[in-house]
Amino acid sequence: MRQHRMTAAILSAICMGLGQLYNRQWIKGVLLLIVGVFSLYYFINNLGDAIWGMISLGEQGSHLEKVNGLTQMVAGDHSINLLIEGLITLILFAIFLLGYYANIRNAYNAGKQREKGVKPNNFRQTLYYIFEWKFAQSFLTLPAIGILFFTVMPIIFMVLLAFTNYSAPNNLPPANLVDWVGFQTFTNLIALKSWSHTFFGVLTWTIIWAVLATVTTYFGGVLVALLIQQKGIRFKGVWRVILIIPYAIPQLISLLVMRNMFNGQFGPINQYLRYFGLEGLPWLTDPIWAKFTVIIVNMWVGIPVSMLLVMSVLTTIPKDLYEAADVDGATGFQKFKIITLPMIMFSTAPVLITQFAGNINNFNLIFLLTNGNPVVGDYQYAGATDLLVTWLYKLTLDQQRYSMASAIGIIIFMIIASFSIYNYRRTRSFKEEDMIQ
Repeated sequence: MRQHRMTAAILSAICMGLGQLYNRQWIKGVLLLIVGVFSLYYFINNLGDAIWGMISLGEQGSHLEKVNGLTQMVAGDHSINLLIEGLITLILFAIFLLGYYANIRNAYNAGKQREKGVKPNNFRQTLYYIFEWKFAQSFLTLPAIGILFFTVMPIIFMVLLAFTNYSAPNNLPPANLVDWVGFQTFTNLIALKSWSHTFFGVLTWTIIWAVLATVTTYFGGVLVALLIQQKGIRFKGVWRVILIIPYAIPQLISLLVMRNMFNGQFGPINQYLRYFGLEGLPWLTDPIWAKFTVIIVNMWVGIPVSMLLVMSVLTTIPKDLYEAADVDGATGFQKFKIITLPMIMFSTAPVLITQFAGNINNFNLIFLLTNGNPVVGDYQYAGATDLLVTWLYKLTLDQQRYSMASAIGIIIFMIIASFSIYNYRRTRSFKEEDMIQ
């Protein structure tokens, strides 16, 4: 007999809660019925407008119009508000559809229990099942909803903006409407000489910066950690405290202090050079020297982090390996090459990949130290030390070139995601993760 299960499923498909009422789950049925009725009322009144708004992005912006002989500003359609409201409505509709499916499936399973002679769970038993047997899933529901609306939805919104002409000076609501332009923004970024020259210049420096910043801080940390761990080094605790101070000081303070120290006019470094009869250097005003400076400062704030990481790995390497190597007559360099470095790389390879991805988006150091300067004359709103992420910031907040900034954001995501996934899957940490379980 499939009578109960099919009847309950059909009733729940007609309206949320009817199947539960059929299965004599009265409280659950009433609650679902209320949710279903209010949801249907909301979507009947808003879903059509949401789809229209996302497709059209409005018909007329704010404009002046004579009303009773007086010229007044009449509010029009706001393209961005229509896009956001439409996106929120569609996400809510997707959640509603999932809930509707779960409602049908629940009614079907309860009807199946009735056919077996088992009484379906009442409301109290349902709550007990949710908070006892399904506690993990229930607990994660709220964070998942938060991630959906505060992380996933802004990402989708940013992607959508890249396919519009939302940009100053001619397409800024509410005075003007925004239109869908397809891949025109990406085409302009690659094809137009003024934009492409800036994009490829900033992209090249971003990759060079990420490689140098990661390599120098990582292997600098390895070197410092190995030196401190040497047997002949005394007061190891004191050295650790001294070398960790740059990391302990808030990065904001460190970078602002460094900016003043490297100032070409009144910075103490140039003053010391002049005191010894040397010319001051354009640390932050010359493109080459500015790039050199940001790498040096990044080593100052980044090496302590790698040092701590590597020191923790060194303490986990079995001493038996070194003793066996000594018996075999291995030199210090051979022990480092065969034992120390592979063990360090095995444990820290995922962190190394994370550091590289973080350096691509290292907004704080560039913004606080140089603000992307010095200015490059033939760049579009970018300086010599600007990374893609700081260029995106300038395009967004300073120039209101939102569509172009969104396109750059998508490119940054694609670079970081593809690099991280590809390289992480090639590491021994990923391939041999069962070794540590």
